Amino acid sequence: MLAAMQSNMKLLAQHTLNGFGGMGEGMSLQLARGGRRVLWLAHESAPKNFTGVDVTDPARPRVVVQTDLPHRAMRSNSLEVCGDLMAVAYQVAVAGAQPAGFELFDISEPERPRSVAFFDASGPGSRGCHVLWFVDGKTVHMACADPELKPRNAMDDQVYRIVDVANPAKPRAIGRWHLPGTMEGDDAPPPERLPAKFDAGFRAHNTNVYPERPERCYLGYLDGGMMVLDIADPGRPKLISRWSNSPPYNGFTHTVLPLFGRDLLVVTDESIQNDGADWPKLVWLLDARDERNLVSIGTLPVTGVKPLLHKGGRCGAHNVHENRPGEGTWRSEDIVLGTFFNAGVRAYDVRDPFAPREIAYFVPPTPEGSPVATAQINDVFVDDRGIVFAVDRHAGGLYSLEMSV
Repeated sequence: MLAAMQSNMKLLAQHTLNGFGGMGEGMSLQLARGGRRVLWLAHESAPKNFTGVDVTDPARPRVVVQTDLPHRAMRSNSLEVCGDLMAVAYQVAVAGAQPAGFELFDISEPERPRSVAFFDASGPGSRGCHVLWFVDGKTVHMACADPELKPRNAMDDQVYRIVDVANPAKPRAIGRWHLPGTMEGDDAPPPERLPAKFDAGFRAHNTNVYPERPERCYLGYLDGGMMVLDIADPGRPKLISRWSNSPPYNGFTHTVLPLFGRDLLVVTDESIQNDGADWPKLVWLLDARDERNLVSIGTLPVTGVKPLLHKGGRCGAHNVHENRPGEGTWRSEDIVLGTFFNAGVRAYDVRDPFAPREIAYFVPPTPEGSPVATAQINDVFVDDRGIVFAVDRHAGGLYSLEMSV
């Protein structure tokens, strides 16, 4: 069992969320009535759907609501809050099961979330929605199966989809895009797959769209690398550029974070195998001055990560704090925070993108009930007070941290 390790991050509180501390990659803050701050969390697996935690005092987080999934063969890995409306992703374990898609909730009273509408993406070959992005109150961007499409390989089922929720009671699909060659009927040939031990599929993951450039989607596409899409006409997304490092690397591109004022992209490749079996899984920095010609200029340093490769569980990059638009969110183009599973949550100074520096980290001890011998820090969100919130994939729940950088 590893003891806590930290530098320039101090633990304020840990909450195991009533014993349901296995968390996904959905973390979103609501500035609720009465000056309250409610952090909404998606669960990595059943039986829980989502949890709302009052973090007004980050040293004393308090669960205000916790909900159940309809059945155990599904997960709500992702959610996003915009104002008093929350979108929650539903992915099923077996294609064809229900419910699959996403659900909208009115959370104006956080203790009593109220379902507003359900967007159905179920079908014979559909596992539904894995990750979604909802920041403008009008549009859900998501990695989700489309029952109208039939993947040539079952692992390639989730595509980029755009859903209009301007009328929350009536979600309406308005656009989609997939990597050419992955669906039946495509003119392009199927893409060359990675070796079987690393083949995780060609499908959409994070689908980030920012108000600074609402006509662009910054898309992680697992073994397909990352893409910049033109979505000025959401009914006809068009590929602008694609950057891929696999092969020779081992796939699973997860998140693309644009630093608009810097002409940089931060790109993560998720570690999905234990004990460093798919290492290296890195965070890359791309020069994006010409969005049609993306150039890798470096990676975040791994001197603090590599010593933990074989300590148990996953080790390597996962997600980053995504500079989510809206009230209550900390945004920086100079500091990048990321999660690295058993290597915890880490902060990097990227003011010189050719020489990024690690400036803070926190690695908690192994939480009670963990199936592996380490913590597995899965996601991170930083609020506008500079408070860092991180979650554990298996058992640790929520960590509230004070960062000094």
